Amino acid sequence: MKYDLIVLGSGPGGYVAAIRASQLGMKTAVVEKAELGGVCLNWGCIPTKALLKSAQVFEYLMHAKDYGLSAGEVDKDFDAVVNRSRKVAEKMSKGVQFLMKKNKIDVIAGTGRVMPGKQVSVKSRDGKEAAYSASHIIIATGARSRELPNLKQDGKKIIGYREAMVLEKQPASMIVVGSGAIGSEFAYFYNTMGTKVTLVEYMPQIVPVEDEEVSKALARSFKKQGIKVMTGAEVTGAETSSKGCRVSVRMGEKEETLSADIVLSAVGISSNIEGIGLEDTGIATDKGKVLVDGYFQTNIPGYYAIGDIVHGPALAHVASHEGITCVERISGMDVEPVDYGNIPGCTYCQPEIASVGMTEKAAKEKGHEVKVGRFPFSASGKASAAGNNEGFVKVIFDARYGEWLGCHMIGSNVTEMIAEAVAARKLETTGHEILKSVHPHPTMSEAVMEAVAEAYGEVIHL
Repeated sequence: MKYDLIVLGSGPGGYVAAIRASQLGMKTAVVEKAELGGVCLNWGCIPTKALLKSAQVFEYLMHAKDYGLSAGEVDKDFDAVVNRSRKVAEKMSKGVQFLMKKNKIDVIAGTGRVMPGKQVSVKSRDGKEAAYSASHIIIATGARSRELPNLKQDGKKIIGYREAMVLEKQPASMIVVGSGAIGSEFAYFYNTMGTKVTLVEYMPQIVPVEDEEVSKALARSFKKQGIKVMTGAEVTGAETSSKGCRVSVRMGEKEETLSADIVLSAVGISSNIEGIGLEDTGIATDKGKVLVDGYFQTNIPGYYAIGDIVHGPALAHVASHEGITCVERISGMDVEPVDYGNIPGCTYCQPEIASVGMTEKAAKEKGHEVKVGRFPFSASGKASAAGNNEGFVKVIFDARYGEWLGCHMIGSNVTEMIAEAVAARKLETTGHEILKSVHPHPTMSEAVMEAVAEAYGEVIHL
């Protein structure tokens, strides 16, 4: 069968690209070897947020007295928490199935491989192979948990994020290696549920891509919660036994051996570019990524790549935006390239982290003279009323032109607030315009306005 577009992979890049293509009148098919929705929906973004919500509710119950309430004896059911997470993911996957039918997109189940001549070979689960052709092919095969040479995953004692979501038994102790979004979120989840957690980070600070003030604030919060935080720490080896794991960690000249029931390796991801026909088709790669132009076409006309397999932030919303941009370009629309300087990042531990644009350090290194404003949630009426006034909003402006260079937040629900800064930066909004935009009271979002006011010497509530 001949299609206008075949998409290899149904994650947040693939299925979104397919839907947009169908909306634009293209006869479209999606090839998927596992569950519709990909890793993000089934084994990443969505089920982890379900786990984190259970941990947050448990935390609220444990502190019911702080709100003048009595919850009686509070306990958790680890199996039920995991089962709820899986049901949420299953429901969302069925939602993608519905969207495929609604948009008349053919779903081809099996393992796909691109071939020369704008063809895709698909091996079904029963071993049968069939070839499909299309005018355009988008590769969106995503990524998997990255392995360190000194920390090989066995899926039982040394695990990746996938196994961490469905452990049969809650471990008494856990070592989390890597403090990016995945590592920090699981560290918070397991610690809140009662596991003794040690967080090991190779870089000098946890959540190393974030502004230094945010990183320091999260480290303080994690330590207060009872998480042992080790930074500037390199894993040099690991041993497993029936009793658990022993991990060797070097910090400067000092080496320490840590013991735990489970080790979670959360040191990033590796792109799924092996065995999908790139070499046979002549598609160029570099350092584990497919090379594409500004509209995601590879060096071979008619073949495109998006998401975690191309250079750029490995985030679900980035993959979706790339997919839409790619398809609209294919259809002949006049579209802008993706602005990778205005991509928001979110980490959903407690306190949450959200950011967009340059850190203060990066802005200064770029030669900007900056105006920096901060507003702590301790001065926010809404945060105090909600019983969680930890964290702050930090804004960075170019002092000469007023350009909003960056926004960095840490606190409760800040992942719901960052879109204001993203939209404002897209519209080239200045600090003055934010100050004159009335923010509702009492809300957490007032802190954005107040931080801007502090940068310009006009803050009221500090």
